[in-house]
Amino acid sequence: MMKFNKNIATTLAIGILVAMLSGCQKQEGPAERAGKEVDKAVEKTGQQIEKAGERIEDAAEDAKK
Repeated sequence: MMKFNKNIATTLAIGILVAMLSGCQKQEGPAERAGKEVDKAVEKTGQQIEKAGERIEDAAEDAKK
């Protein structure tokens, strides 16, 4: 569970960093577009991690029964 929390924290930190860096530019250039793609990837990864955590919790509850 600790590794799961570290993954979420790392994902969020990367997303915040990318958002901060992409906010510095006035015009959308290649870096801005790449930043948006990274944001999407980070968000999707976070969602998948959350789903995996829920599945693990469900499996643990089923195992107790």
